[in-house]
Amino acid sequence: MSHYRSNLRDIRFNLFEVLGTQRHYGEGPYAQMDTNTAHAILDEVERLARTEFAASFTEGDRTPLQLSEGEVTVPDGINRGLDAYFAGGWEGLTLPEHLGGFGAPKSLSWASQSMLLGANPAVFMYASGPFFASITDRICTDEQRERWVRPWVERQWGGTMVMTEPDAGSDVGAGRTKAVDNGDGTWSITGVKRFITNGDFDWPENIMHLVLARPEGHGPGTKGLSLFLVPKYWLNEDGNLGERNPVVATGLEDKMGLKASATCELTFDGARGVLVGDVHDGIRQMFEVVEYARMMVGTKAIETLSTGYLNALDYARQRVQGADLTQAADKTAPRVEIIRHPDVRRMLMQQKSHAEGLRALVLYTASIQDEIDRLEQAGDTGSEAHTAAVKRNDLLLPLLKGYGSEKSYELLSQSLQVLGGSGYIRDYPVEQYIRDAKIDTLYEGTTGIQGQDLFFRKIGKDQGQTLTALLTEIQEFAKGDAGNGALEAERARLVSALEDVQQTLGTMVGFLGHESGRGVYLVGLTTTPFLFSLAELVIGWLHLRHAETALAALESGQADDRDRAFYEGKVSSARWFVREVLPQLAARREVAAHADLDVMDLADEAL
Repeated sequence: MSHYRSNLRDIRFNLFEVLGTQRHYGEGPYAQMDTNTAHAILDEVERLARTEFAASFTEGDRTPLQLSEGEVTVPDGINRGLDAYFAGGWEGLTLPEHLGGFGAPKSLSWASQSMLLGANPAVFMYASGPFFASITDRICTDEQRERWVRPWVERQWGGTMVMTEPDAGSDVGAGRTKAVDNGDGTWSITGVKRFITNGDFDWPENIMHLVLARPEGHGPGTKGLSLFLVPKYWLNEDGNLGERNPVVATGLEDKMGLKASATCELTFDGARGVLVGDVHDGIRQMFEVVEYARMMVGTKAIETLSTGYLNALDYARQRVQGADLTQAADKTAPRVEIIRHPDVRRMLMQQKSHAEGLRALVLYTASIQDEIDRLEQAGDTGSEAHTAAVKRNDLLLPLLKGYGSEKSYELLSQSLQVLGGSGYIRDYPVEQYIRDAKIDTLYEGTTGIQGQDLFFRKIGKDQGQTLTALLTEIQEFAKGDAGNGALEAERARLVSALEDVQQTLGTMVGFLGHESGRGVYLVGLTTTPFLFSLAELVIGWLHLRHAETALAALESGQADDRDRAFYEGKVSSARWFVREVLPQLAARREVAAHADLDVMDLADEAL
């Protein structure tokens, strides 16, 4: 039986009942899409996730990768998953039509990809080469598109993003990998990179590396970096693979989890590459990839929490232990399933409300990306509406990645706790979920970096205009009549949470004028808690939007018994989140208001 438990009903609810994404099918960039096709895609991807992808989940964890003479061999099951993925043409979900894509909206693509990530994230990441090609397609020259990008897609090559160096982790601008112009349209890349996901593996005939390097004579920091496309095998003019490029996997990391994914040290010894777009704009170009990767990591974490919760729910429905608490004193009372015990139900609802709320955040963010695509296809790039949509997407990404990864990792421990001692052994998948999910808080910028990015870049750079627009929308919803009065208490709590966020932000802005000149330290001490508060406010808002839709469906009288249970669960999940989670924002507001520099003044030896 597959370890993976999907929640396809909740995915459909998000896409088609709350967000109404089907309204835009058959027009603009989605002219080829219709509702029946979208449902069929979701059904078939769910089957792929549950079968061929999930089949190698355990094998990939327990069968070590092999590195020999610079080549990485992965377990057979991983390659079978890739066979199934590419045989079905599923890379087309993320490709533009001119590269053979389906013309699928981002919301449908992310909904589909979330299931694959939940079933086996390592296989999904090995399959990401064509998507990296689609990003390169947007920033390369016409010649590079024909020479490199099209065969990359058509021949299903692997792809990597190559940033981190042994002595330059999150400080990307400290990178020392150098690039020398060969004078013939190619560059020689020399240096060592570390923590490169899928740096080498044996399924594709070629791997394309997107590499940040510093051209000779360029200045320090991130502004001096350029982006190069460096193939594992050079491609000859006739389209055939040529010589082996001197870029070699010289190490495999021995990791806590996600062991099926080859995390490599790559050594470049004068490897030939081409300057992407023939422009020296590396950090901006690479962040096209990073933004996708951050959403992918957050989505991976969130879907892992979802399947962890659903595994725990299945177990709780079947495991019989102890009497009902109202009969605990009666030693002859019948034993009950543990789902009847209050603390187990508390843990299950905590997982459910976060998994569903975080999924709502993923698919709401994806719907903003749909809007960006529609505006760009209509020629409205740079318009006020387009700029606002791009900025809102940018604002949401650190919430999704930072809060999503942290909360998912935290709550997976509750998934395990529901199983008790059984959860701690390998007979059940939750212990692997936890190990595999920890990396999500570290990938593509740690949570602390996400918090700083949120405050200094996403809020600070536009003087809070994008955040203000979002908070205004939340306020208008909260002060309306969502749920025809049935959600009055919850809307009042949402208003209080909104005020907590606004006051915390005001406190943080005030820190910057601190008389000591070190107020930025106070900001740094507060950015991660603020990220949590803003994420929980947005999720609370999305939850209540879902509850409003669910209440309307219940009041219509058209729901069958199964749908009625689903809608009742949505309303309860929203109420739980608002009642149990949003009050924590007031505590964080108080902590921020009384922040001081004591911890910064403490001697290092005293920590």
